[in-house]
Amino acid sequence: MNYRNDKYGEPISILGYGCMRFSRKGPSIDYDKAEREVLRAFELGVNYYDTAYLYPGSEEIVGKIFENNGIRDKVKIATKLPQYLIRSSKGIQKTFDEELKRLRTDYIDYYLMHMLTDLAEWEKLKSLGIEDWIRDRKADGSIRNIGFSYHGDSDMFIKLLDAYDWDFAQIQYNYMDEHSQAGRKGLDAAYDRGIPIVIMEPLRGGKLVKLPKDAAKLLKQDSHGFTAAELGLRWLWDQPAVTCVLSGMNSMEMVEENCRIASDVRVGDFGPEEFSLVDNIRSIIKSREKVGCTGCRYCMPCPKGVDIPGNFHYYNMMYTDSRFEGMWKFVQNMGLRAEPGFANQCVACGRCEAHCPQNINIIEELKRADRALRPAPLKPVIGLAGKFVTRKRKKK
Repeated sequence: MNYRNDKYGEPISILGYGCMRFSRKGPSIDYDKAEREVLRAFELGVNYYDTAYLYPGSEEIVGKIFENNGIRDKVKIATKLPQYLIRSSKGIQKTFDEELKRLRTDYIDYYLMHMLTDLAEWEKLKSLGIEDWIRDRKADGSIRNIGFSYHGDSDMFIKLLDAYDWDFAQIQYNYMDEHSQAGRKGLDAAYDRGIPIVIMEPLRGGKLVKLPKDAAKLLKQDSHGFTAAELGLRWLWDQPAVTCVLSGMNSMEMVEENCRIASDVRVGDFGPEEFSLVDNIRSIIKSREKVGCTGCRYCMPCPKGVDIPGNFHYYNMMYTDSRFEGMWKFVQNMGLRAEPGFANQCVACGRCEAHCPQNINIIEELKRADRALRPAPLKPVIGLAGKFVTRKRKKK
C-alpha cells in the first residue's frame, strides 16, 4: 500500500474505504460480510475509513468492527457533522456525542462539515459558535483534524478554502469531472495552500466502470490491460495533489483489486499513451452529451448570476449517466445554494456567447437545459426546497 501524508505528516493510505455502500441483508447492513471486507482491506494496508452521521447504520458497523477486532488505534476514522440539520450550538455537541457513541471511540481522526455547497452555510455555523467548538474539541483531543466535504463550483470552493484554517477537504473528482464541481482548479488551489484532498466519487458512482460499448472495446484493445476501474484510479493517483481516494468497496474482489492498484501505482506513471487512452474514452462518453461545454468558464461571471457551466454539466449528465442522476445532482448541488444560478435568470445579453471558445449558442441551450432540469411539475418543489434551506440559514 502506498501512503501520502496529511497536513501534519501522518501517513494516510492512498486508498480509503468508503463505508456508505456496505452490503445489506434485508434492511440492515450484513455485518459479517462487511467485517470480512474491512479486515481484508486493513490487512492490505488501508488505514482511512470514511463514514457519516446520515449513512444508515454505517457508523455503528464501523465502530463495532474496529472494537471487536481491537484495531481502533491502528486506523483513522473520518465522519461528518450534518451541518444542514444543525440549528443550535447544543445541537453540534449532541450530534458529535452521538457519533462517538456509535463509533465506540472517544476521538475522531478526521471530522468534516458534511456537504457544504455555499459560504453561507459556513457563516451560519460560525454564528452558532463552530469555531470555538472546534478549538475546544481539538484542545481536548476528541477531534484531530477538521475539514469539509464539498459540492459546488470551483470559485465557491476556493472561497471556502480561505474561510478557515482547514486541515483537509473532500471533493468529487474524476476524469469526467475534471473541470466541474471543485475540479482541477479547486484541487490545485488546495494543493497550493497545503490542504490535503480526499476524493469521493472517483468512478462517478460506478458509471466509469460500466463504460459504453465502444469505450469498453477501446479499453480492452489497449495493451496496458487496465480494467475500467483501474484506469480511473490510476488517473487520480498520478496527481500528487490527491492525498486519498475513497472507494465504496462491498465485495472481496473490489478490495483485492483496489488494494493491488494502490500498492503498485506511482506519480508519473501516466505517460502520453495513458493520457491519450483517457482522452479517447472521455470523448466517447462526452459524445452522448447535449452541449459541448468543456467547463472552461470563459463565459463567467454572468451579470445575472446564471451558473452557465453548472447548468450544462447537469444537463449533459442526464444523457451520459441517467436522467435521474443528472436531475438529482442538479437539485443537490445548485438548487440548494443561497444563489442558485438557474438558467431562467438569463436575460439574453449575449456577453457569454462572445467569450465562448466552443462557439456554443448559450442562450438557446440554456433554455433547453432549464426545461430538462426543471420540468414544470418540479419547479415549485425545487424553489420551495431552496427557499426553505436559505431561510433556515438566515435565521441564525
